[in-house]
Amino acid sequence: MKSSFTQQDADKIGKLLGAEKITFEKDHFRLKVTNQEERRILTLEVYPETSLGRKRGMLVVVYTGNSHLQLHNCSGYVLSEELGEVTFVAEDANRLSGLVVEKGASCSFYASIDRSLISSDFTQLGVEVMLSGVALSLAEEILGADKEQKG
Repeated sequence: MKSSFTQQDADKIGKLLGAEKITFEKDHFRLKVTNQEERRILTLEVYPETSLGRKRGMLVVVYTGNSHLQLHNCSGYVLSEELGEVTFVAEDANRLSGLVVEKGASCSFYASIDRSLISSDFTQLGVEVMLSGVALSLAEEILGADKEQKG
């Protein structure tokens, strides 16, 4: 996949998250998000195209005070002004993974979710399963084999 993630994408995400700093460092964008009230700091790095073993793709990395998360082969992202978050998605034929970064310098990670879950009747699911379906359903508009990047 040839990524089309650009400075404009980083700026849109930074604005939505209220990033205090956005930089480009050789091969990736770095955004620093701080929540002074809750004493949280989150660093988001987006590598538009990097080596991921035998293939190349987009890598999204989140660092917090107590976690390090990576989403390999990111196929796109969706901004939600209303929720104050950005959802990065990786997909294959039957499964989705998503990394949700919030304006309050927090994040959630969902891995290997059955694709059909995002269009399910959420009222028929247990709360522990429903949350992942609801979170990744925001990305439904960008999912598809022929779509590389949308934001």
